[in-house]
Amino acid sequence: MDRDETASGELAAGHVDWQDPSTLRWVDKPAQVDAAFDRGEEFVGVAVIALALNYCDPDVVLPIVARALESQDQEVRRQGVVALAHVARLHRTVDRRCLGLLRDCPRGNEADDDLWSFVDHRELPLWLWRHHLGEWLIWLLRTGGVVERPSPATVGRGRTRDRSGGRRRDRTGDAHRSKRMRLE
Repeated sequence: MDRDETASGELAAGHVDWQDPSTLRWVDKPAQVDAAFDRGEEFVGVAVIALALNYCDPDVVLPIVARALESQDQEVRRQGVVALAHVARLHRTVDRRCLGLLRDCPRGNEADDDLWSFVDHRELPLWLWRHHLGEWLIWLLRTGGVVERPSPATVGRGRTRDRSGGRRRDRTGDAHRSKRMRLE
């Protein structure tokens, strides 16, 4: 190539090489992806997935994911589903527009499962509940609806499960009693 590329796949002039999908994994500017949609770039779906992984504000990313879900190109729609799954996993959120567009996709896709796993169930529509109702009922019957939750003081401090009857130990060896919560 006669142009000088950086390691992140961006050209020295600040433009992305849209002809090489392997360089699109570092896309982190929503304006670049919107412009690629406007130009009808072939690999815009790859850039949507990269944006979902690399951009920190889901309120900015979700409208672009919705644009991918609305695409006439089946591959871009599939990549939009993957991007929505990444947003759900990383940010634990989704918007109503993406949920409405996802409803038209076949069930059992990546986004269905990640939304169910990572987004608060109260925020999810009834059609997604129906899709996961069977596995939820099996879980409920097996566990009796008991979920162990660590106390607020121990959350995020590297606690690991100890075999000493519900006690958790942190890295210093201090034991903490975990709280049990019954689902209603």
